[in-house]
Amino acid sequence: MKYICNPVNINYRFQFNMDPRKGGILQIDREAADPSMIMYHGRYYVFASMTLGVWVSDDLVNWENHRLPEDLPLYDYAPDVRVMGDYVYFCASGRTEACDHYRTKDVLNGPYEKIPGNFPFWDPNMFIDDDGRIYFYWGCSNTTPIWGTELDPQTLLPIGEKQALIEGDPHHIGYERVGEDHSVAPASEEEIEMKFQGFLKRTGATEDQLPPGVAPMIRGMFSNMPYIEGAWMDKHNGKYYLQYASPGTQYNVYGDGCYVSDSPLGPFVLADNAPFSYKPGGFLPGAGHGSSMEDRNANWWHIATMRISVHHDFERRVGVFPAGFDADGDFFCNQRYGDWPLEVEEAQMDPWRGPAWYLLSYNKKMTASSCMEGNEPEKAADENVQTWWRAASADRKEWLQMDLGKEYTVNMVQVNFADVVEGVEPAGELVGSDSRRYIEERDLKTQWKLLGSLDGENWFTIEDKSAAETDLTHDQVLREEGIKVRYLCLTDIAVAYGMKPCVSGLRVFGIAEGEAPEVPEFSAKRVGPMNMDVEIAPVDAVGYNILWGSAPDKLYHSYMVFGTQKNVGALVEGREYYVRVDAFNESGITKGKCVKLA
Repeated sequence: MKYICNPVNINYRFQFNMDPRKGGILQIDREAADPSMIMYHGRYYVFASMTLGVWVSDDLVNWENHRLPEDLPLYDYAPDVRVMGDYVYFCASGRTEACDHYRTKDVLNGPYEKIPGNFPFWDPNMFIDDDGRIYFYWGCSNTTPIWGTELDPQTLLPIGEKQALIEGDPHHIGYERVGEDHSVAPASEEEIEMKFQGFLKRTGATEDQLPPGVAPMIRGMFSNMPYIEGAWMDKHNGKYYLQYASPGTQYNVYGDGCYVSDSPLGPFVLADNAPFSYKPGGFLPGAGHGSSMEDRNANWWHIATMRISVHHDFERRVGVFPAGFDADGDFFCNQRYGDWPLEVEEAQMDPWRGPAWYLLSYNKKMTASSCMEGNEPEKAADENVQTWWRAASADRKEWLQMDLGKEYTVNMVQVNFADVVEGVEPAGELVGSDSRRYIEERDLKTQWKLLGSLDGENWFTIEDKSAAETDLTHDQVLREEGIKVRYLCLTDIAVAYGMKPCVSGLRVFGIAEGEAPEVPEFSAKRVGPMNMDVEIAPVDAVGYNILWGSAPDKLYHSYMVFGTQKNVGALVEGREYYVRVDAFNESGITKGKCVKLA
């Protein structure tokens, strides 16, 4: 069998970013985001922002990163790809200048034929309908909508005027509100104007002196309105499903909503199960600005952007999730255990299948050879990608050790490295006129060795990557048959640029002996048009999954928590919901009772 464990196990490239929004200070982090995934001639391809390349796979599990030709706009965000006939069509974002399209019959080697464009766009998506007509969608702003238009099939230039298709509505759609857990309400007109006037006073400018278009942009910054962006269109059984991302990539609640229509240019209505893709909890949250695809075995998948956002808002990764359509045509995505190991078969699969193994490492006892203040070893077992252990030196003798507490059968270990890069200058020139950046072109290395022990004294090697030529910072050690182990030790570590090693998650999976948790008792109460409070009576569990949806058999949304209280702010005003709480421990998952939300 083959298994995935998000994020996608690939070499994520560093970016040196001189962002004026961050004070013009050089920031260094890894980024891959806004993925477009297609199947072409039986193989799978992913184009993602700031990667300089394309990822290719034969099985959706094992991926290779191939460099793309230099004449493509590799520094433009949100690359879009579609298959039309014998060609793969490619384009990317340009906010102020006309954007071109490109096409090729050989994704990896090219050549790519240029098709000149005549208008700028951001976060593009091209859709080819069954009748051969081509439609185009774009938009990335908290002040403007998702736009759509038809394109000429030969020139790929617009036919007719653009149409506004999706507007942000955080006053009625809870999952569009900004902030962690949708904690920030939209500002009033009075608040926006007061902050705008304060901005003018601080800068000494008048509104008339600002360049065209700047005043609305500044007011938008003060509005607390969501970014509505990342369009992707799919068609199923005659219905058009226009997916879009909100409220912002830096939040744990970054997800994809969905509108449905009988026509490619609308009118669209909000889907009954929106948000379609939504993963606010777990080790690595976020599931926004993605794309959806049917594989060669008729399984649907959704690939999306996952959030780290510590060193920069755009510090991001990519995850792949099972998806599909139910009997009523509702488009869904299974993210209940979205960063746990999942079995992938070469056949039609149940998109709601559970995880292959359970989490064994949460809050287990951690020790280390050394640590920096604030980066203690227990941070590598707290299921939070934004915290990490950091060694006090870059010496390869540094080590990080986990005591599982007893002997377990372990099937997978995921080794997640964080990045703290200091004193490194980019090897090339920063490019761009606004947010200037350089993407690391060199192939770096991440090396380590994982040891196991039953008694803490006698050690054996589980995996030796101390001489690896790869740079896999979310790497996986798979032992499908299982290994007996109590202690795990990560050592002989060397990371990019010779920095001190940081580990955000030493995550261990298997199935422990014992019983699954008792059925959890809980209360769920609506505390406003778009919020509900969930309180769980503790049972013998590691954590809980709060599920909700439009019917007892449509609990398509989930929030994994490790506590017993949570306010969920992703509801849509005026809609009825059903709620269930499942409990999980190291031995299994126990489903709770489904109730109608009071």
